[in-house]
Amino acid sequence: MKGDTLSGSTVPGPWWGEPAGLDPIALPTSAEAVVVGGGILGLASAYWLARAGIRPLLLEQDRLGAGATGRNGGFLPIGTAVDHDALVERLGRDAARELLALTLENRRLAEAVIREEELACDFRPVGHLHLCLGEVEQEAGARLAGLLTEDGSRTDQLTRSETQGMVGTLLGPRITGGLFFRDIALVHSGKLVQGLATAAARRGVTLARATVQSIAGRPGLAEVRTNRGLVSTPRLIVAVNAWMDQLLPDLGRLITPVRGQVLAFAPVPSAFRTGMTAVVTPTEEYWQQTLDGSIILGGCRAVREDRDEGVRDCTPTVDVQAALEQVLPGLFPHLGPLQVTHRWAGPMAFTADRLPVLAGIPQWSAWAAGGFSGHGMSLTMVLGAQLANLALGQAGDPRLRHFHPSRLRGT
Repeated sequence: MKGDTLSGSTVPGPWWGEPAGLDPIALPTSAEAVVVGGGILGLASAYWLARAGIRPLLLEQDRLGAGATGRNGGFLPIGTAVDHDALVERLGRDAARELLALTLENRRLAEAVIREEELACDFRPVGHLHLCLGEVEQEAGARLAGLLTEDGSRTDQLTRSETQGMVGTLLGPRITGGLFFRDIALVHSGKLVQGLATAAARRGVTLARATVQSIAGRPGLAEVRTNRGLVSTPRLIVAVNAWMDQLLPDLGRLITPVRGQVLAFAPVPSAFRTGMTAVVTPTEEYWQQTLDGSIILGGCRAVREDRDEGVRDCTPTVDVQAALEQVLPGLFPHLGPLQVTHRWAGPMAFTADRLPVLAGIPQWSAWAAGGFSGHGMSLTMVLGAQLANLALGQAGDPRLRHFHPSRLRGT
């Protein structure tokens, strides 16, 4: 990186590879179900509809996983974007337990689908190590680990020595210990998207490239107008996350696009065997070392005055990328030289309280969900199953009440 320009020697795109494109096939005039959005939530919703015997049509305007799904750090986490202890304080212990349990179910369900469908996505149930930087964070980590363990998620507090035993390079002086989350896994984001799309198509989902321009209709029948024609359906699921305002303005007002930035370093000897995080900046940093030794690292939004909030653009910026390059040398001074090979960015979608929204739109017989606040992978497989059930007229899980948009509207 030189001056105010990004290095031309790096690849401008995700290390996972560009998401798969879709064929511009002729659209039917009607479908048993329509799913709008080709990220992990849309794919999961269509997949579970197909498993229930419905033949859904999935519409994606760009490429599968072109949003946050195909541009993230490759984690299958547990918990929401709000730390469990903060959720306990905000919502009470019972509600926090319910949300944690839902994400644990998501993690188990994702693994079950990966294994059943034989998705070759480099799934690794290796856990996740969070580095504590200072005694205050170490003490807070002890309380968090205790709560999580009591509420069903296997979490260990580690001393500095124990933390060193889990890292293949010497720790810097800032690191005082860590938290080890045993239930978190790693995946190859691009391969997961492609594998789930292939499994969905095999079970009867039609995947098509089309831009949805508007939604109308009446109870019992939604009319989805696209640049390739009008499709009517008795069941509609909208899973567009950061683009919600373009189709469902009322729900979209509760969701703010947020740009997340990531880079990849060229392969180095094994140093990180688990997923990793550390609060180097207030928006937190995360990384993993892939099977070939590359390191995928994201975060550092806090170096920008606006924290990249309200930004849907996928162009990396000099300031955030420069800060990302300094994260690992600052934590691990003996790691050795690192060479950036890829730089990319992707649109996340945040809500005011960092919990997603899930809502029915009865006038169109539709359901929608979004606003996962950077933690969509901890919920989208199980919420895809729930959206499929709701679209089929079945009762939703009572825990979905925590995602009702009325909490944000004040009604």
